Amino acid sequence: MKADVLLGLQWGDEGKGKVVDVLTPRYDAVARFQGGPNAGHTLEFNGTHHVLRSIPSGVFQQGQENIIGNGVVIDPILFMEEARELEQCGVDLHSVLSISRKAHLILPTHRLLDALGERLKGDARIGTTGKGIGPAYTDKVRRSGLRVGDIDNDFVAAYQRARNTHLAHLQAFGENPDIAQVEQQWLQAVDYLRQFRIIDTEFYVNNLLSQGKSLLCEGAQGTMLDVDHGSYPFVTSSSTICAGACAGLGLPPSKIGEVFGIFKAYCTRVGAGPFPTELHNDTGEQLRRIGHEYGAVTGRERRCGWIDLVALRYAIMLNGVTQLIMMKSDVLDGFDTILACDAYDIKGSITRHFPYSVENVKPVYTSLPGWRFNLTHITTEEQFPDAFKAYIHFLEEHLGVPITIVSVGPDREQTILRK
Repeated sequence: MKADVLLGLQWGDEGKGKVVDVLTPRYDAVARFQGGPNAGHTLEFNGTHHVLRSIPSGVFQQGQENIIGNGVVIDPILFMEEARELEQCGVDLHSVLSISRKAHLILPTHRLLDALGERLKGDARIGTTGKGIGPAYTDKVRRSGLRVGDIDNDFVAAYQRARNTHLAHLQAFGENPDIAQVEQQWLQAVDYLRQFRIIDTEFYVNNLLSQGKSLLCEGAQGTMLDVDHGSYPFVTSSSTICAGACAGLGLPPSKIGEVFGIFKAYCTRVGAGPFPTELHNDTGEQLRRIGHEYGAVTGRERRCGWIDLVALRYAIMLNGVTQLIMMKSDVLDGFDTILACDAYDIKGSITRHFPYSVENVKPVYTSLPGWRFNLTHITTEEQFPDAFKAYIHFLEEHLGVPITIVSVGPDREQTILRK
């Protein structure tokens, strides 16, 4: 048996949580492989809205195992808040969730370092969520991080050493924070974390596959935020591409099966960084308003623009995408004309390849007719209006991968599986 991977192809916020929830009944287990509580995965069903930050999006279905992999960074306080909210919704989290022993912990001082780093960058700041993700991954790479497996081995002393190192750095820049209250809360949350099943993820997921069980690997953020292949330095601190599933769970590349690539029918981005198709006009505001484009975790406004096929082709190539999933198609219902960027103009030279830098590129658009039709009530592919069918065909032709799932609304029921 091979593991399937589901990930975002744009700058995040593509709707991964909803699709994981929809696909989970096909699988025996769902595993998050990277990122932290800066990524909010939104699910909506039975008239209720849910946002998951660290816990896999398969927890609302029945009978599946849910796994937090070693590539994830965990803030114990935010994890405890999220877990308790789920328990209040009737989810028996202790029976369905396992956590990697090698997942790294976000300390209270990581948040302070995150804020300091942004202030020091001034106008060049990246626009992080301030959740301490970057500093936690920095400690991981510099081999000074704390992991979930450390909570049973003289943990307080190890925590104090890491905390004191962080405080010394903060004090060198004139910061002298009082963290006593949040530290006490954090240590209580670590005790709560101990109640969950702690596992060696790499053995666990490989054993699942060897027993013939099915596994869906859930990514966070999006390909264009990958630390290596995204729009650096305006990226996240982990590997958001398919290869990240191997590193973040301990899977060999030969065990990867289907790769589901998720994208919006248009494009959005949160925070700073280049965005070739961004719309600074009423159309961009209309996309934001209709699509409710505000961060699930931060509440920040998302920048909006037309779909970028140059970036999508690049993301498809990097991930080896085998199936495409288009989200928020219904947001485009009210447009007479829809634009799609199929090339970039770089100082008068036209290219269809994603360049090293997209700071000064101009999008080259193809115009397509809108469908002026309410997609939210559609239940089958046969009900698609002709102009919408033409849009799907145009995308498949220019991306080279079939679109197998189309979302026409936020609810799990508003999902069309194409034949």
